[in-house]
Amino acid sequence: MIFRYLADAVLVLHLAFIAFVVLGGFLVLRFPALAWIHLPAVAWAAATEFLGIVCPLTPLENRLRALGGDAGYGGGFIEHYLAAWVYPVGLTREIQWLLGFAVIAINLAIYLKLRQRRRAGRNFKGDVHL
Repeated sequence: MIFRYLADAVLVLHLAFIAFVVLGGFLVLRFPALAWIHLPAVAWAAATEFLGIVCPLTPLENRLRALGGDAGYGGGFIEHYLAAWVYPVGLTREIQWLLGFAVIAINLAIYLKLRQRRRAGRNFKGDVHL
């Protein structure tokens, strides 16, 4: 039973990582020091999409599920509502490329906004320097 809970925790961690990659740039606008964590996360996520690399969280989750006696993702709340977001059906290499470009485009726009703020003479929190 513990392995099933651990597998669910890994799935939630995986989803949180994806959310951080896609939306973490907005946190960077407020807390610029997060860029040191966010940019490598974006690079990893884009690389996995472009190169077709399997994220290490996926085999870890599958191993934990096997140790817990599960054969797949059917049944539980976590699997039903979250697994389809992390492991979509019909994911092709072309879609992976699009996802990789989308991650880069979204974050590029956010970081360009951050740069624009800096050039406008504001500090990272939006206060105007006099």
